[in-house]
Amino acid sequence: MCLGVPGEIIDIDQSDSLTRMGKVRFGGIRKDISLALVPEASAGDYVIVHAGFAISRLDQAEAAAVLETLEQLEQPL
Repeated sequence: MCLGVPGEIIDIDQSDSLTRMGKVRFGGIRKDISLALVPEASAGDYVIVHAGFAISRLDQAEAAAVLETLEQLEQPL
């Protein structure tokens, strides 16, 4: 089973287009993520991240809905 997690791109390293990297925020956590598979993504965009790679873009409303669902899963029953 694969899990893709939404995150917001907060910065992009433009130094090498082949290994395009960005800093992506997941709540309070920031990680360096490969943006090579989403060349159209820019700072402020939300992306789905799997195994260190951004694999698709999604809009802010969609990202908020997914993050809310994940937050609800953390709540005790």
